[in-house]
Amino acid sequence: MVSIDESLKMNLKTESTQIMDIFEKGKVLKICAPMVRYSKLPFRSLVRKYDCDLCFTPMVVAADFMRSVKARDSEFTTNQGDRPLIMQFAASDGQTLADAARVVCPFTDGVDLNCGCPQRWAMAEGYGACLINKPELVRDMVRLVRNQVDNPNYSVSIKIRIHKDLRRTVDLCQKAQAAGVSWVTVHGRTAEERHQPVHYDAIRTIKDSLAVPVIANGDIKSLSDVESTHQLTGVDGVMAARGLLANPAMFAGYEETPLECIWDWVDIALAHGTPFTCFHHHLIYMMERVSSQPERKVFNTLCSTSAVIDYLHHTYGT
Repeated sequence: MVSIDESLKMNLKTESTQIMDIFEKGKVLKICAPMVRYSKLPFRSLVRKYDCDLCFTPMVVAADFMRSVKARDSEFTTNQGDRPLIMQFAASDGQTLADAARVVCPFTDGVDLNCGCPQRWAMAEGYGACLINKPELVRDMVRLVRNQVDNPNYSVSIKIRIHKDLRRTVDLCQKAQAAGVSWVTVHGRTAEERHQPVHYDAIRTIKDSLAVPVIANGDIKSLSDVESTHQLTGVDGVMAARGLLANPAMFAGYEETPLECIWDWVDIALAHGTPFTCFHHHLIYMMERVSSQPERKVFNTLCSTSAVIDYLHHTYGT
């Protein structure tokens, strides 16, 4: 495991894949979403063992990333097996996004512009979902990255939410497509919606309006959800977030986290020196469906790695 600046010093470049080749006709890509705090290298390593085709990093603020070596070291680590990989950035101007893309280009297969985060802080800074109301800016940001990254195989994608007036969303996506966007990921809710049903009809409309691949996101909690979403929308890929946190083996067809996956997480997390809070939180998510309420009550109060491992051995064996 290396940080990006260490990688630069060591010249640890990995060969860039032909990223668009992963979109095979008739195949639905299974994708791990960008999740703040959670979709970091150790968790990406875990889901890749269980049929995940493509991983995103957590969203990183491009301006902070460019401003500080410390930020780059803490926000982005990778290794030789961590491919294909998309780096997701929050940005409000094209040059900052392009600068960040050029820095991560040797270590990733593409960058993704977050146009979907509905959190107030992000919107206040000009990031996230507010960008869906600025289609010309998004178009220009995509074009600038395309023009300034010296790798024609490098992908530039956007992840969006939808408008109530879907014509505006289609217009945004078509402008991005004209600027050279590689694909569009659609979270099928508006910026105001949280737990309302996903608008699959909207995702279908967007898919039918574009020539580039479209990925669906929202409420994917099982492998059967992947298939049903594909049937409803015709998309080229399906992205999961909370569903993978609860069951990192979901894409391999498991209905709940298998014991093997839990021990895989222990091994991977220890090998990567994962901080205890992150290590523990992932296990809390994974074990929610497979443990009883009294068991969860005990497990959730454990406060050291050794206590967690002792508990797992005692409760579930090896």
